Amino acid sequence: MSQSDKSLIERSKKGDIEAFEKLIEDYQTKVFNIAFRMIGNYEDASDLAQEVFLRVYKSLGGFKEQSSFSTWIYSITRNVCLDEIRKRKNRNVIYLDEDIRLNDGDVARQLESRDDTPEEAAERNELRQQINEAINRLSDEHRMVIILRDIQGFSYEEIGEITGCPEGTVKSRINRARKVLKEMLKNRWEHIANESVK
Repeated sequence: MSQSDKSLIERSKKGDIEAFEKLIEDYQTKVFNIAFRMIGNYEDASDLAQEVFLRVYKSLGGFKEQSSFSTWIYSITRNVCLDEIRKRKNRNVIYLDEDIRLNDGDVARQLESRDDTPEEAAERNELRQQINEAINRLSDEHRMVIILRDIQGFSYEEIGEITGCPEGTVKSRINRARKVLKEMLKNRWEHIANESVK
């Protein structure tokens, strides 16, 4: 941990709000991105990121500095996201930015890029949607390690610290998650190819 972080942590523990804001500045984007990938909704991810920083602020006095601050904050992010996922399993939520489901397929409410042709944008959106749907069908533990490794780029060691698992367990979970994801996507694309032949 850098001296600057140590100093900011000490000042934050004493109630210095300005020091706390500087401390979390470097983590805001990554915390939001993890929440967004886990939850899939911008507004909810924003709310969850705020929840993470609130928990960090309230728990800062108990931070023992045995692990790095980044590992600690990403562990809290993981726990906040998993808590939200557990809450949602018992309710059906529909978002305004969610794709519109029609009898003959899904339609995106908006296109991400205006530079592509409509066909290119539709293909990219469809591929992204298929990948996101497949990731969302993974178990919580597999989804978390895929997001942390393949989307956020954390090392195996960092993921182990964040999830509280040995590095070997992290590697095997990532390997299993990738295999399951690959199989889901393969089956989906074979199904699409078969439907287009009919």
